Amino acid sequence: MSSSPPSPSPNDPTSETKTSPTVTKKNHNKYRKPKPWDNDTIDHWKQEAWKPEYMNGSLLEESSFATLFPKYRETYLRQTWPLITRSLDSHKISCTLDLLEGSMSVSTTRGTVDPYIILKARDLIKLLARSIPAEQALKVLNDDLQCDVIKIGGLVRNKERFVKRRQRLVGPDGATLKALELLTNCYILVQGNTVAVMGGDKGL
Repeated sequence: MSSSPPSPSPNDPTSETKTSPTVTKKNHNKYRKPKPWDNDTIDHWKQEAWKPEYMNGSLLEESSFATLFPKYRETYLRQTWPLITRSLDSHKISCTLDLLEGSMSVSTTRGTVDPYIILKARDLIKLLARSIPAEQALKVLNDDLQCDVIKIGGLVRNKERFVKRRQRLVGPDGATLKALELLTNCYILVQGNTVAVMGGDKGL
């Protein structure tokens, strides 16, 4: 007849007591300190205008961009190119219209003081190639406007289905497109397989 082993006494030093491990919570806010920009009164979307005194000298290297344009834009670009040239000259950016190769190019000069304006000029010729009117495209040179060219051609393989969905984006008599422009405060143009958008950071 088997008997159960005696239970260890609490004073017995040889007895082992099992204790549950203590779990310490991590204090994630231990190193978090108030930041100067964590203030509701600060407009984080505000962009300060560039001032010439920010640049002490001229740019060290020349930057240039080029883009191709379709054949049907040749006549319009030839007519509006003097306006584009005058606008870019005010920012010390040189531009070239090559009708033989069907391309537009922009580049910095020795007098360029704004290092970001060349990217704005790149966006300008990109918008002009996507059938944006010159008066509207020149607005992208402002600091508070950005642009994007969204490719929608590869979203649907079936061409007929793509045309129907693109028409749904425009809407009857452009009503859907106009509603999107009012909601986002952006300029939207659907052309071919792309959608060109111009507006502020919030709208984009």
